Amino acid sequence: MLGLDMCELGGQFLELLWLTVCYRDIMADKEADKHVEADDETDLNYQPPAQKSLQEIQDLDKDDESLNKYKQALLGGGPVVNDPTIPNVQVTRLTLLCDTAPGPITMDLTGDLEALKKQVFTLKEGVDYRVKIHFKVNRDIVSGLKYVHLTYRKGMRVDKAVYMVGSYGPRAEEHEFVTPVEEAPKGMLVRTTYVIKSCFTDDDKTKHLSWEWNLEIKKDWNSN
Repeated sequence: MLGLDMCELGGQFLELLWLTVCYRDIMADKEADKHVEADDETDLNYQPPAQKSLQEIQDLDKDDESLNKYKQALLGGGPVVNDPTIPNVQVTRLTLLCDTAPGPITMDLTGDLEALKKQVFTLKEGVDYRVKIHFKVNRDIVSGLKYVHLTYRKGMRVDKAVYMVGSYGPRAEEHEFVTPVEEAPKGMLVRTTYVIKSCFTDDDKTKHLSWEWNLEIKKDWNSN
């Protein structure tokens, strides 16, 4: 049984559980926060709690066997990569998921990002699609991950979306995040090539990866 002197530690751990388990679900319900019109993102109305290292969390209540088992299941056994030269967060690939696409629409984000600027990915007008992101967390808990998606047409920004990804601990396997279903624009006026500027960031405004790619909206998948 925990004594009164353990209340503070228990509160800190409950705060972490709220952050890692509930945060993504809570933010997913706030559809109004997904599309942000201004550059200032303060209207997301989220105040991140104080950041704690993985070691600090693992040391909390470490004499409580049941709590330690739960932390083990939630956070894993510890850092996957100890090399400080390797980023804590690595974004590995992005895929546009569409049931009617003739093939996979996937970009590898571990190679030459400059080469992506020369590639054009195609999306048929009016189709339903989702964005799927694969990423790894190597050493420490990262909180408030989000994917920012800026769309440009002929040099002018026409859309901005911010997707709240959530908070994750390190593990050997990749994490996956899938956005809600979107509908591609349709009509003759929107059939063109758009420049997409993507960024994977977090509560601390650390840019884990920024890249640029091209998306062409066509009347049909194989039309010229």
